[in-house]
Amino acid sequence: MKRSELFITALQLPVDFLLLLLAAVSAYYLRFSGWAVAWKQILFNISLGDYISLALPIAGVWIVIFAFAGLYSTDPNRKLLPELQKVVFACSSGLAVVALYIMFRQEVFDSRFLVAASWLFAIVYVVAGRIMMRLFKRKLYKAGIGSRRIAVIGHHGTASEEIINFLKEHKEMGYIIAGQFVHFDNYTVEKLNELQLDEVIFTNPRAHESETLSAIKYCNEHQIVFKYSADLFDTFSSNMRVSPLAGIPIVELRSTPLEGWARILKRIFDILASVFVIIITGPIMILTTLFILFETGFPVIYKNERVGLKSKNFFTLKFRSMYKKDCTGRQFGEEGAHAEERERELIREQSIKDGPIYKIANDPRVTKVGRFIRRWSIDELPQFFNVLAGNMSVVGPRPHQPREVDKYNSQHKYVLSLKPGITGLAQISGRSDLSFEEEIKLDIFYIEKWSLWIDLVIFIKTPFVLFKKRKVA
Repeated sequence: MKRSELFITALQLPVDFLLLLLAAVSAYYLRFSGWAVAWKQILFNISLGDYISLALPIAGVWIVIFAFAGLYSTDPNRKLLPELQKVVFACSSGLAVVALYIMFRQEVFDSRFLVAASWLFAIVYVVAGRIMMRLFKRKLYKAGIGSRRIAVIGHHGTASEEIINFLKEHKEMGYIIAGQFVHFDNYTVEKLNELQLDEVIFTNPRAHESETLSAIKYCNEHQIVFKYSADLFDTFSSNMRVSPLAGIPIVELRSTPLEGWARILKRIFDILASVFVIIITGPIMILTTLFILFETGFPVIYKNERVGLKSKNFFTLKFRSMYKKDCTGRQFGEEGAHAEERERELIREQSIKDGPIYKIANDPRVTKVGRFIRRWSIDELPQFFNVLAGNMSVVGPRPHQPREVDKYNSQHKYVLSLKPGITGLAQISGRSDLSFEEEIKLDIFYIEKWSLWIDLVIFIKTPFVLFKKRKVA
C-alpha cells in the first residue's frame, strides 16, 4: 500500500470522530432552538460544555463500533454502497449502546430527542464524509498523485486488454499502465526493471507454471505486489485477497499481513518502544559515550551503511567499537578505504560464517570497551534513533551491508520487503550463532506470519537473551 493511500485511510478515523461530535452539537442546537422548545418544553438544563464532555467518550465508543463493522478496512477496492450500509448499521449499533446506557443509568432528564437527532445527524454527516473522502481520493488519482504504476502480462485479446482499456478510461481508479507484455521472459524482466512498478497483473491463463512462478519470484524479490486473474490458480497463498476489476476476478498475493492499519500499529509500537528504551538506557548511553571518548576519542557514533526497505541504503547508528584506523566507510575518508582492504583480508583468513555475510573470529580491530559493549549489545542502542527516524523497526529482519546483499540470491531478497529490525526472530533464536540460511528462513517466517503480538513477544524476550553467553568477534 502506497503512503498516500495509507495517509487517507488513517485520516478517515479522526474525520469520522469530528463528524460524530458535529452530529452531537447539531442535535444540541436543534433541541434548544425555538420551534423545538415550543413543540416540547425542556425538562432539563445542560450546558454545551457539559454536553460535549459527555459526547466525547460516546463518540470514542462509536469509533470502536465503526472499526468492528469494517469501516476502516484498508482494501482500496471496497465499494461505496456496502460501505454506506455499514455506516448505517454501525450508527444504529451505537444508538443501541447509548439507549442501553441511558436505560441502566435511569437518566432523569428527557434525552430521547438528543439521542435520536444525534443518530440521524451522525448517519448524514458520516455518509457525506465518506463520499467526500472518495471524491478527494479520485481527484488525487486523476492528478496522478498516489496512483499505482502497474504492468499487465498476458496475451492480447484476453482479460489483459479489458483491464488495460478499463483503467485507461477510469483514471480515478488510481492505476497508471506502465507496460504491457505477452510473456514473462528475460526481455520482460529487463523492461520491468526500468518501470519502477508498484504492481504486476498476470492474466495469461495458458502460461506455464514455471513462467508464473518466475513472475511471483520476481515480484517478491523487487517488493512488487503480484496479482493474477482468478482462472490461473485455485489458490496459492493463505495471504491473498480477491476483488473484481473490470468485471474480472483478480487475486492479489500478499507477501505479508503487514499492511494498512497493521503498518500504522507497528509504527506506533516502534515509536513507543524506542522512546521507552532511550529513556531507560539513557544513563548507559551517556556512560558508554564517556568511556569511548576516554579510550579512543571521537567519533563516538559509527555510521554503518546498510540496505533497508525496498533495497534503499541508509546508515545505522552504532557506538564505535573498533579503533578509528580500522573503521570502514565514507565517514572515515581515505582511512576507511584502507580499513576495507584490511577487513577483506581478515574475512578471508578468519571468517567463521558461510554465505553472503561474514563474522571475523578474534577480531583484532575491536577495542576493550568495544568488546564489552558488543558482548551486551550496548553498541546497538543508538539504532533506536534510527527507528524514530523511520529507517528501521524495533523488530524485523537483520540489516546487512550492500556488499553482502549483492551476494543474495532472489529468495534472500525477500527479506527486503520489510524494514530491518534491531532485534528479530533470528536474534532471539540464536543471535549471531545461526547460519545465514537459518537466519533467512526465520526472517521469511516472520514476514509471512507477522502480528503485533509476535513483535511484543520478541521485544520482551530480547533483554533475556542478552544475559546468555555470547561469543564476541
